[in-house]
Amino acid sequence: MCATTRNLVAVLCALACVAGFQQQYFRIVPRSLRVHEGSEAVLECAVANLAGQVQWAKDGFALGFSSVIPGYPRYTMIGDRRHGVYNLRIVNSTLEDEAEYQCQVGPAQMHKVIRANASLTVIAPPTSVEITNHPNPKLEVKEGEDVVLECQAKNAKPAARIVWYRGNVELKGDKVSKEEIRDVESQNLNPKSTRYTTISRVHFKATADDDYADFTCEARHEALQRDSPLRSTVQLSVLYPPGAPYIEGYAEGETVRRGQSLELVCRSRGGNPPAQLIWYKNGEQIRMAYRTSGRMSENIYTFKADASDNKARYTCEAKNVMISNTLKAEIDLTVLFAPAHVTITGPTEARVGDPVPLTCSTAPSNPAADIKWLVLGKHHKEASNRTVISPEGGWITTSNITVTVERDRRSIVVVCHGINAQLTENVVATHTINVLYAPSAPMITGYIPGTTLQAGTVQKLACMSTGGNPLATLTWFKNDKKIPHTITRTADKSVTAEISILANVTDNQAQYRCEATNSATEIPLFETVTLNVHFAPETVKVTTEPSELKPGIEATLSCKSAASNPPATLSWWRDGIPVQGLPMKMNQGLYGGTLSTMELKLNVTKDMNGAVYTCQAMNEALQRSVHDATALKVLYAPIFDENTPPTTVGVENEPLIIVLRADGNPGSITYTWTKDGQPITQSSYSSASDRIVSEGSMLNITRLSRNDAGVYTCEAVNSQGAATANISVSVHYSASVVSVSQNEIRNSGEDATLACTATGNPLTAEHIRWERKDYNFKSRTSSSFDSKNLTSYLVINQATKDDVGNFECVVNNGIGERESKQEVMLVVKTQPTMDTAPNLSKSASNVGQVGRLICKCKSAPAPNFTWSKSGAKLPVNTSTKYYAEYHKIDPVTYMSILLINDVSSSDYGSYVCDARNELGFDTAKVKLDITSAPDQVMSISVTNVTYNSVTLEWVPGFDGGLPTWFRLRYRKPYEETYRYEDVSPRNATSYTISGLEKNTDYVFSVMALNKIGQSKYRPDDTKATTLTSSEVGELNVVSTEYVETADVSKSVVVYVSITGALLVLVNAALVACFVFKRRSRRLKEQAGQASKSATIEMYAPSSYNDTMTGETLSSVSEKSETYSQDEGMDDRQPPPIPEVPSMPNRHMLQQTDAYLMDDQGLVIPPPLDYPPPNYAVYEGDHARTLPHPHRHKDMSGHSTLGRSAGKQNYVPAPSPMPPLDGSYYNMASDRYLSYPPLIGEYLQQQQSGRTPTPPQQYGAAPLQKHMLNGMSGSPSHVASPPMSYGIDVPLDRQSTGGTLRRRNEKMAPVPPPDVTVLHPGCNQHQLSQTPVPKQPQSILKDPSRHKYGNQYGSPISSSTPQSNSSQILTVQNLTSDVPQYGTIRKENKKQNVTIDESYNKRSETHVV
Repeated sequence: MCATTRNLVAVLCALACVAGFQQQYFRIVPRSLRVHEGSEAVLECAVANLAGQVQWAKDGFALGFSSVIPGYPRYTMIGDRRHGVYNLRIVNSTLEDEAEYQCQVGPAQMHKVIRANASLTVIAPPTSVEITNHPNPKLEVKEGEDVVLECQAKNAKPAARIVWYRGNVELKGDKVSKEEIRDVESQNLNPKSTRYTTISRVHFKATADDDYADFTCEARHEALQRDSPLRSTVQLSVLYPPGAPYIEGYAEGETVRRGQSLELVCRSRGGNPPAQLIWYKNGEQIRMAYRTSGRMSENIYTFKADASDNKARYTCEAKNVMISNTLKAEIDLTVLFAPAHVTITGPTEARVGDPVPLTCSTAPSNPAADIKWLVLGKHHKEASNRTVISPEGGWITTSNITVTVERDRRSIVVVCHGINAQLTENVVATHTINVLYAPSAPMITGYIPGTTLQAGTVQKLACMSTGGNPLATLTWFKNDKKIPHTITRTADKSVTAEISILANVTDNQAQYRCEATNSATEIPLFETVTLNVHFAPETVKVTTEPSELKPGIEATLSCKSAASNPPATLSWWRDGIPVQGLPMKMNQGLYGGTLSTMELKLNVTKDMNGAVYTCQAMNEALQRSVHDATALKVLYAPIFDENTPPTTVGVENEPLIIVLRADGNPGSITYTWTKDGQPITQSSYSSASDRIVSEGSMLNITRLSRNDAGVYTCEAVNSQGAATANISVSVHYSASVVSVSQNEIRNSGEDATLACTATGNPLTAEHIRWERKDYNFKSRTSSSFDSKNLTSYLVINQATKDDVGNFECVVNNGIGERESKQEVMLVVKTQPTMDTAPNLSKSASNVGQVGRLICKCKSAPAPNFTWSKSGAKLPVNTSTKYYAEYHKIDPVTYMSILLINDVSSSDYGSYVCDARNELGFDTAKVKLDITSAPDQVMSISVTNVTYNSVTLEWVPGFDGGLPTWFRLRYRKPYEETYRYEDVSPRNATSYTISGLEKNTDYVFSVMALNKIGQSKYRPDDTKATTLTSSEVGELNVVSTEYVETADVSKSVVVYVSITGALLVLVNAALVACFVFKRRSRRLKEQAGQASKSATIEMYAPSSYNDTMTGETLSSVSEKSETYSQDEGMDDRQPPPIPEVPSMPNRHMLQQTDAYLMDDQGLVIPPPLDYPPPNYAVYEGDHARTLPHPHRHKDMSGHSTLGRSAGKQNYVPAPSPMPPLDGSYYNMASDRYLSYPPLIGEYLQQQQSGRTPTPPQQYGAAPLQKHMLNGMSGSPSHVASPPMSYGIDVPLDRQSTGGTLRRRNEKMAPVPPPDVTVLHPGCNQHQLSQTPVPKQPQSILKDPSRHKYGNQYGSPISSSTPQSNSSQILTVQNLTSDVPQYGTIRKENKKQNVTIDESYNKRSETHVV
């Protein structure tokens, strides 16, 4: 009973506890949000009675329990666990954040799992609003033209709405078309990132009212504020005809007076463009200038009216491009004007009793003018009037009268009045008629007859006449010739005419006459006077007999003076000394004077040439004389100057001018030059090709040649005879080498002699020397010179193989700018020595082509070549398969070229070339392979630098068997991006890069390309600094292992490197400790749970049905995909391999994006500043690039083309695939683990035989043990470069997600891209001999590869395990638009390396 009671009590107590127990529930249920892109979103979730663990899920994908969510740097779980608050905050929201979110509370003892959903909607306003078909803000159309405007509101979510306005009025109805919405896919093809572009069109016919109208499209969207809308406006300019012109300022019928100012204004309203207005007067254009205001045009014509404007028609024409016929407006002017003047015509002189007819005419007048006459102050009414129309406008009035001359009047005054009665204006003209009377006889004063005047004095004569009407006109004459210039003075009743005479020889016995006349005299009245003048002879003239004077004859000089009064006295002078002549003779001369003559006799000699004889004629009375002189011209043959040097020296290629002077009379001497009896061309007959020409006494050799040396003869000839002179020319010319040779090929240990024959003037032993770099001439050689044959001999004492080489003979005699050099090779008998250059050890040719293998050696005497393969001698030149060419390159270098016709696959391999002579042999191996991408350029150097250019030269590597070209890249050390230039011509190995900045550092690199592919760029190990100006300066070239981008001292680099290494080690230890503790805690939690299914339930979606399967687990992340390849799963043959495009395959190294790539280390995608290559894309289950046949076999001998042939090469992948940065369920361990596991744990799983879960960040191949040595077991050190290279790429593990992160720390400058950095312990020699595959390995089936053009979308796949311990970190610029699992980018300024794994959000795993 007691037991029963106790049980009942226990049951009741348990029921009471159960009744008092309350399940965990949502105190605040998450609510759906709608946020703007870029803003912050907070999803609230608060749990009461919280017992389980809380996490958020995004579209069914669990985000984890940590407040910092791995893989989602913008997501944070915030709140207070004590109060059960677990809000999800998302900063800087993007469209990818739009999803269905679920707040999940995990199960606990007696607590069930609870969930609550909330959706997040991200909206984005349009990025721009554009009127796309008319981007310009102004649109010009014609009236009546259909106008269609299309507006696009781009990249909005949801789609924006478009509203059209005309001005401020919204357009509706048929004019606005229905909106069209287009999807804009994001670059990552995420459907949640899809945006929408709205397109709307408005259609209408343009009218004149639309001119200047603004048409605006406005985007409306809930994310836009109404007070700051997005708009795009276009203004219409509608072309339409102008309105008809009209004229203001004058009305038809108005009258205008002459001189009145008029302003005629022509206007035209409307029209686009505004009308062009032009004024015309009677059809002639008078004004084109017009002005516009808005759509109105105006042309103002201002003028003063004159007679020509009467009845004139003024026309204004308006036109623009929209009308073909001009528009017109016209007016006719009426102008009133009085006559401008009146004119009286008729006689101005008359005798008493003569009738005088007079006529008066008016200028044009409107209306016609009246004429009134006044004669002697009285009205004269007996007049006849007549009126006619003037062609200039108005009327002309004419009136005629007759006036009779009365006695006792000296003149009659007549006045004519022209009167315009309407304008009350009067014009007057006056006419005077003189009455004629005869004057008195003239009288001459001023000279007394018989008086003597001296020539040169001034004599005035005056003539006077009185009376007469009009007064007399006086005229002077000299010997019946009228004197034009007289001075006339008029008094009341007399007139006087005066002349001034400068007495000269012509005035002696000359008669002067004065005549008086007027209108009343029929015969002139006159008076005369005769003058007497003394004058000296004006000229004296000397003549010579005979005209030609020659030495040995007698000459007569005659002197004859002009007339003189009294007679002149003559005398002779020679060079200022009196000379006695013959007696003087006299004769009668002109004007009453006397002529004088005197002679002088001379015996002519050569010295008289040029002597001056003067004759003087003296008038004793006036003490005046005149002179004349003559210079004797004695004719004689030419004579050369005796002081001319007989020899002259010139320099070859320089001009030489020789001038010889000869004296003779006549001075017109003809010079003829000859050499060796051959005449030299005269300049007047020479051509441009003639070097030697003569020009008178000058011999001009424009460019002297050594062949021009010799004796030149100059002959001078005139009319009196000839003379000759000789001059010798010696030519100095620069020395040059004629020939060099070796007398005889000697055995080793014998003396060898080299000969150098030269030419030059002068040339001695001091002008010839022998040179060879780093050669001891003093102890090894002796030299001699033969002056006869101009040859220098160099004797090499006991020549050996070490003496073989080029000796240079240098000749310089100081003439010319350059030395003459020529090399001669010293040949000593030696056995063949093969040339083992890298480009000779390889040859490439495809199947069916002709293979070409080159073998080169040095040998003396000439060698015999043989070719063999696999130990068997080839039948060279005895079969159609093999043919050999033999070439001698220089005296000791020989080459054999093996040609293999119709190459087949069996021909590929190594060939042995054997070269033998009497002294021995040597061999070389040449490998024949298929054509491939070229090898890396061997070296590069700078050969020239200017202020804006750098010239580079490089040594190419093996060309891959195809024509090769080159691409240069360069940058400034502080810049991130390169500039590229393709070398032209393609086969050039030097190139000049121009357009550079002054005084600037640049680094340069080069790579080789052919049609198959390309080599790597050489490291940026060549630096050059441009000059500061265009002047030539020293070459500033720096070649380093890599070019630093900043000056950082070595001590700073070492300090920072050590500090970074310590931080990495500490960080790795903390991460390992945290992961170990977390794993232990999870094991404890799992041990305390009632069942595994209860734990799994919280990770499964709402469709969980108490059954755990792989399919159910795979729904934890709907985006997770897993791919594995098993030979037994798919026996199909791989599909055809697509053809690889022919463009260069730069950055195709292993076709992978993972961090570690087999044994080749870290590989980073191609640079940002150069476009990636277009690789082949195959839309099928398999995507590959075409490999080369006979290449890339794995270590077991299997081909790695397409797929791997061995099943053992692939490890089965776990299923399902967890997200990259969340928890995942491991089927092998039956538990949830933080992802990814540590490398040590991964290796432990692999060694224990369990299916390992590979860490994707570490690549596909298993990590070798040697990679972990010395790294404290932390995988974060695997990809770290050595500190000594200035690169700090530390990796740490987030404390919550276990995801590898790389921190960006400020370190020393990084080496430039493409610098190969070796980890400690790496063998560089081993690396250089490890061939890099020239095509990607097998690529696993991955749909994401098709999205990105099959460039970088897939991780590493490897057909064989790799055992090479070398790791290489190759840093390259990245392509921003290509998704990466891990990327390395260079930040601005600091040039640090940052590794960003944000792309690991893609939950795709490829297990190899």
